[in-house]
Amino acid sequence: MTTMYPCERVDQGWIKTAPFRFSNSVDLAITPEQLFEVMADAEAWPKWAKVITRVTWTSPQPYGVGTTRTVDMLGGLVGDEEFLAWEPNRYLAFRFNTCSNKAVSAFAEEYTVVKTPGGCRLTWTLAQSPAGPARFGLVLGRPLMNLSFKWFLANLRRYTDQRYGRQR
Repeated sequence: MTTMYPCERVDQGWIKTAPFRFSNSVDLAITPEQLFEVMADAEAWPKWAKVITRVTWTSPQPYGVGTTRTVDMLGGLVGDEEFLAWEPNRYLAFRFNTCSNKAVSAFAEEYTVVKTPGGCRLTWTLAQSPAGPARFGLVLGRPLMNLSFKWFLANLRRYTDQRYGRQR
């Protein structure tokens, strides 16, 4: 069993002011409704966010504010998440309540979806506050981390194109 450590219980406003923020966008050739199908699908996350190895919903459907899930990632990192917002086809946000790594003081993400003529535009913001020496790793690794998040969104585009039979 994995030892879990408490994270700061941040709110949505903290995502805008976190010490480390990464925000990227991607245009998807699917509807906002289809994107939310992907977001609710535990099997989809590891296919595009390659750092994720498993998503386990720990709350029943329908998902909404207060919904919880556990996300397992490469390197044995585990996060217990709670959704702070779930506005179907428009916006969702969650935070880590606990994490298997003491270096994570606070962590949250938000996904903003805007309908476009060709589908939708997703803006993904990841925010975190490291504990202790992990801060130096984030400072040094910031450019590489941002590139990996852009790569995840390119993977999401490829995944949704394939899942919904879209051609670029």
